[in-house]
Amino acid sequence: ILKDQPDIIHTIGLRSFQSIAAWLVSKKTGVPLVITDQGGLTTHPFLKESGVFFNFVYKIQNFYIKQIIKHSSIVCAANEYEKEIFSEFVDKSRIGIVRNGINLEILDSKETDFMKKHGIKEPFILFLGRFTKIKGIDVLLHAIKIVKKERVSLKTKFVIMGVDFGFQNEMFDMINKLKIANEVIVIKNPSRDDVITAYKKSRFLVLPSRWELSPLTPLEGFAFKKPVISTNVHGIPYTISNGKNGILVEPDDPLSLSNAILELYDNEEKCREF
Repeated sequence: ILKDQPDIIHTIGLRSFQSIAAWLVSKKTGVPLVITDQGGLTTHPFLKESGVFFNFVYKIQNFYIKQIIKHSSIVCAANEYEKEIFSEFVDKSRIGIVRNGINLEILDSKETDFMKKHGIKEPFILFLGRFTKIKGIDVLLHAIKIVKKERVSLKTKFVIMGVDFGFQNEMFDMINKLKIANEVIVIKNPSRDDVITAYKKSRFLVLPSRWELSPLTPLEGFAFKKPVISTNVHGIPYTISNGKNGILVEPDDPLSLSNAILELYDNEEKCREF
């Protein structure tokens, strides 16, 4: 760094060792430090659910985090929600909002035989994300059970795509216990090409998360003109506008979620308007 003489040092992820290193180098060289977190600095559910050891580690981290933020020249926040989080540590005048974006080249991606490969013959409803309770998959499964009960003749599949973050086995157990295996197709570790094709072929997306800071999946869905059903919590309303590009429901509410699913399923014109 002394040799290259950069104009700024930019670090991402304040709970990482790299951020501490960036802070120390910035102090030594006088090069301005710009920080970005996007990890829910104080609001991520994992911070509350962790055991004694991790809570001890977090307390140590918090000392350094405060020093890093105090030293920084600019703090980049993904939206107004994250800006409020950072305002607990630094004056708002030093916080700038840099919203997430996506690479629109995905619109030109070649389609795969995704539907044929997984035996999908009719339009489907898509969940895309990590297999974890934070993403609200359990709520979605209960909502699917309600939809199945309310609309026996419903001819659609629910495709759940993603990678396991500790909830996969419980998810499969729930699918069997709720007797919705015929309605649900789980696709583990999908390729990026299959993900893009799933966006294109889906009717709409359902993302019933309990926590999100600034989710990218809705943005990719919007690129393919797909409305999104999600929850009215944390940073999600700064990405999804209720009634404009999707529907927001309260978290942990399978009934409201099922009603929103049927509302979009029954109204193709509304889907197109979104």
